[in-house]
Amino acid sequence: MRVLAAMSGGVDSAVAAARAVEAGHDVVGVHLALSRMPGTLRTGSRGCCTVEDSNDAWRACDKLGIPYYVWDFSERFQEDVVQDFINEYAAGRTPNPCMRCNERIKFAALLEKAIALGFDAVCTGHYAKVITDADGNPELHRAADWAKDQSYVLGVLTHEQLKHCMFPLADTPSKAEVRAEAEARGLSVAQKPDSHDICFIPDGDTAGWLAEKIEMTDGEILDETGAKVGGHTGANQFTVGQRRGLKLGTPAADGKPRFVLEIRPKENKVIVGPHALLAIDSIQGIKVSWAGLPIDEVATGAEFDCYAQVRAHGDPVPARAFITEETDDGGTRQQLHVTLVEPLLGVAPGQTIVLYQGSRVLGQATIDTARSLARPDLP
Repeated sequence: MRVLAAMSGGVDSAVAAARAVEAGHDVVGVHLALSRMPGTLRTGSRGCCTVEDSNDAWRACDKLGIPYYVWDFSERFQEDVVQDFINEYAAGRTPNPCMRCNERIKFAALLEKAIALGFDAVCTGHYAKVITDADGNPELHRAADWAKDQSYVLGVLTHEQLKHCMFPLADTPSKAEVRAEAEARGLSVAQKPDSHDICFIPDGDTAGWLAEKIEMTDGEILDETGAKVGGHTGANQFTVGQRRGLKLGTPAADGKPRFVLEIRPKENKVIVGPHALLAIDSIQGIKVSWAGLPIDEVATGAEFDCYAQVRAHGDPVPARAFITEETDDGGTRQQLHVTLVEPLLGVAPGQTIVLYQGSRVLGQATIDTARSLARPDLP
């Protein structure tokens, strides 16, 4: 099988490519250049797409004896990931750029080009598993190592995309084993630290970075009763659940910290309140997609049991969900309705909710609204 190995420059993708080679596949390595100005991406251990990472990817391919290429996806990355991030914050939502990158770059643009060039599959170092059912249809499942499981950020993959995905690390019991294998294979990235944070914000100051991209206007911070308790220099720089940086002029009556409960960009207001009011048990999602074939209840609109996860490293909680459809001039769109059996804290519009049954990923949606069924609407 002809396999295109996506080489991030990290240890996981290097070992995944090595396993694909060892399995007898015809493997070609490719690194994605996501910026024409490498200095605008993180460097050292804090990045994932820098010049340093490109060099590490080349050295891994050279060690494995496979061809190596760099593909320039910077224009599409800017439009589909960076600009999307800005637009979502401007609308008062909290996006997940890594989710968008997986959806639109690593498993849309990359896979599309790979298939056009005659490759059968794209191989990555993600910790997740593709299982084929009795009828030959692919399903996305959690990896063996739940501590490193990355199925959440792959929840955007479609049935057709899963047919061409290869995750050689699926059954690896731990990251330590991957590093030991890289060491044994003589790969220079064996002890390279994991990447983290947002790659296109060089200094990690998201609020400062956004202030240069979005017009910020002074506004009010209100408490849960509607009383003014402070001011801000732009509602778009906040996110639900935030505690630090509020700089409130009026302390809470009980002396306890306040947290951001809502962001209202049209009114340029931020609503804050006690920690208890962050609890959410009702979520509505838009931009719904299914990881593999949808379960039967999706077509019928029947309610089904599942587990819901709203963060890459968050714990799944039991839930009930169902689908409705809306029809307008643009076509028919699905809406996801989820009631959480156990409340979650600090859920923000713009985040991604991924549904599971057991280890299987059912699908995902972008959170449009999140509220408490017991909490009255905030003023």
